[in-house]
Amino acid sequence: MTERLGWDGLPPGLRAGIEERVGAVRNAATVADGLNCRFAATVTTERHGALFLKGVPDDATDEAAALHRETLLNHAVTSVGPELRYDIRTDGWRVLAFDRIDGRHADLGPGGRDLDAVRDVLDRMRGLRPPTGADVPPLAERYAGFLDPGDAELLAGETLLHTDTNPHNILVADARTRTARAYVVDWAMPATGPDWVDAAYTAVRLMECDQPPGTALAWLATLPAWRTADPTAVRAFVTAVCRHWTAVIGERDAESANRRYRLLLV
Repeated sequence: MTERLGWDGLPPGLRAGIEERVGAVRNAATVADGLNCRFAATVTTERHGALFLKGVPDDATDEAAALHRETLLNHAVTSVGPELRYDIRTDGWRVLAFDRIDGRHADLGPGGRDLDAVRDVLDRMRGLRPPTGADVPPLAERYAGFLDPGDAELLAGETLLHTDTNPHNILVADARTRTARAYVVDWAMPATGPDWVDAAYTAVRLMECDQPPGTALAWLATLPAWRTADPTAVRAFVTAVCRHWTAVIGERDAESANRRYRLLLV
């Protein structure tokens, strides 16, 4: 995990530049979760109330690229995530200011109360498309070198995929509503592909959160995108993901994750 700076640890010129846009920051709480930024905090501002800020220095090339992707995608994903209010560049940094979702991380474990809300947001994500000029890579490109001949075509699709639906990237708001509503944040690792892929990733996340495989697969089967998925394409996906993890961390360390992915084939 990237080491995080708090609000008070930011360069004074950067803090001043942020406050020029959002108004005086009344209080700030550092957010420890996440991988793609040096600064992340929920803040209360004079001008806009509650906001979520995330930022990176300009010389952090990979993190800056991920942040830039979020700016390109935001207007395409506001139906399932927060709206970007400001894109602030000053003092050698770039900071994004989003509406803050008043919610908690999704509970994907046994007895979790959020599976219906997560299913609903995944179903809504089926309709997302990358905006013109965003240059979102196809999913098959991520797994280049791990696909059998012809499999790249099986993973082609027009849906804008998140690809990292871990519980920290799913926020659930239910404090003032009868029905919980889930939001998906941190669109730093997008891809394009079939509309069932994020559902498949999320079912594996359920198993990682100690859901019994049968429960996770039964939940997955309730998603319309999964019910219409091409089994040949699913096999190509699972094979590529397992080969990828084996190459990255070795066969022994990858076995537990790969076993969960292989369960998608039963």
